[in-house]
Amino acid sequence: MSKLNPIVIPDTFSGDVDNSNRVLEQYSEDTSIFKIRPELVVYPKNVADLHTLIHYVHTRRGELSLTARSAGTDMSGGPLSSSIVVDFLRYFNQILEVNTVHATTQPGVFYRDFEKATLKHGVIMPSYTASRELNTVGGMVANNSAGEKSLTYGKTERYVHTLKVVLQDGIEYEFKRLTRTELEAKKSQANYEGEIYRRVEGLIHQHHDAIKSAKPIVSKNSAGYGIWNVWDETTDTFDMTQLFVGSQGTLGLISEITFNLVKPKPASRMLVLFLRPKHFAQLGKIVNAVLAHKPESFESYDDKTFNVMLRVFPKLFWRLGGNPFTLLRDFWPEIKLVFQGGIPKLVLMAEFAADTETEAALMAKQAELSIKSFGVSSHITKNQSEAQKFWTIRRESFKLLRENVSDKHTAPFIDDFVVLPEHLPEFLPRLYAILDEYNLLYTVAGHVGDGNFHIIPLMDFSRPDFIQIINKLSERVYTLVGEFHGSITGEHNDGLIRTPYLHKMFSPEILNVFQEIKEIFDPHRIFNPHKKVDADMQYLRSAIKSQS
Repeated sequence: MSKLNPIVIPDTFSGDVDNSNRVLEQYSEDTSIFKIRPELVVYPKNVADLHTLIHYVHTRRGELSLTARSAGTDMSGGPLSSSIVVDFLRYFNQILEVNTVHATTQPGVFYRDFEKATLKHGVIMPSYTASRELNTVGGMVANNSAGEKSLTYGKTERYVHTLKVVLQDGIEYEFKRLTRTELEAKKSQANYEGEIYRRVEGLIHQHHDAIKSAKPIVSKNSAGYGIWNVWDETTDTFDMTQLFVGSQGTLGLISEITFNLVKPKPASRMLVLFLRPKHFAQLGKIVNAVLAHKPESFESYDDKTFNVMLRVFPKLFWRLGGNPFTLLRDFWPEIKLVFQGGIPKLVLMAEFAADTETEAALMAKQAELSIKSFGVSSHITKNQSEAQKFWTIRRESFKLLRENVSDKHTAPFIDDFVVLPEHLPEFLPRLYAILDEYNLLYTVAGHVGDGNFHIIPLMDFSRPDFIQIINKLSERVYTLVGEFHGSITGEHNDGLIRTPYLHKMFSPEILNVFQEIKEIFDPHRIFNPHKKVDADMQYLRSAIKSQS
């Protein structure tokens, strides 16, 4: 094993190499519940360096592997490895070209910097996440990320135009949507690229019906490989980028990305709904009534999040502007509601975007009128500044709690499931009933318009039953999600934490298709092992922080 045989990166590698304790500790964690110490961290400068790394690892098959990493904000253990971590943040961080239609970038570019560059042209890549200030565009592709605007604009998969990927032979290939003529030309090549296209198309045709029926019926999914998105039967086009989007670096190393961009609407108004327990039976109808008016975003947070906000209000106060008179004015409708009926069970935030403020306000008002018969208390924000305060609560309250509770840590392991919104009235009470058996401090927030919810408990990692709770809760929650034909991950991906539970969503035939995809691109398992396929429960359990 490599522990007995030191890793000696060839002299042809022009980047940096680091095995210091400080760096290895830093790269041992992301934002998941895992801690896995790598043997080495490397910082490639160019594609030639990626070629060198791949060929070196091939000489140590079974001992070494390569795991791509950028900002390390992943919540699933995706960028963690006990072998070699390949950092793209240090050198693969250039925005290469931007116009009003496309932007070409390297994967280590922070989204915040990418957006500044695109906004100069009046456009954005709209699948940004709540961690938009911290994550990179490469991570967004690797996880097939989504966020607040995905209800209208969809996930990252929709915006990937072209990918350059270094595959297991060390060669950089370009992937994009191909016509039938272009596909046949690729297949006719007597080389590895031709073999890939022949085998992937053959796999799709061999399992056509199973693949078609396996595509999750929910609007968001990052589980498995997106094989159902590769061949568009209607247009007879073939887009291999759809396999790499959401693959978490398990098929190759992404070196360059070209995104499609969109022009955002300049004006918006938010409709805020305050639901009591009596409204839960009508939740699906309320959500669908609002959705009929086409909100750009439709988010939610529950009473537990509201209580978290109160607990950390002194610090949240400053993030909300720090002016008590302004806050009292802006939140007076909500304060009055709390005095009249207590903290709402669920707060829904529907934001409507338009070309003018008048049009946006009208859309919000029409949506408000459509739910009047349900007896739900509501409020329409006066401007975008007021709406921003609700976004701050939605984004910041749990983060502040995590930062200010010294004896507990965030434990994302059932943090990203999706069910159709019409199932929520039945699904959510059953979910709460399961969670409440375990005496956990947690919040429920998410994208109610997509039926995509995030539950991240705060837990004491030294608690004796910590691992047992993770195993039992994961099994029970994902069984419940499967009962409603949902997805176990809408945005955060499989990683170490969910790969063992893919059988809750997919048939044995589809799981075998995923294995075959891995065989086509990575037969020697040199890219990011134990994610997407080849689940190892013992490895997972041993990597949980309480066991470190």
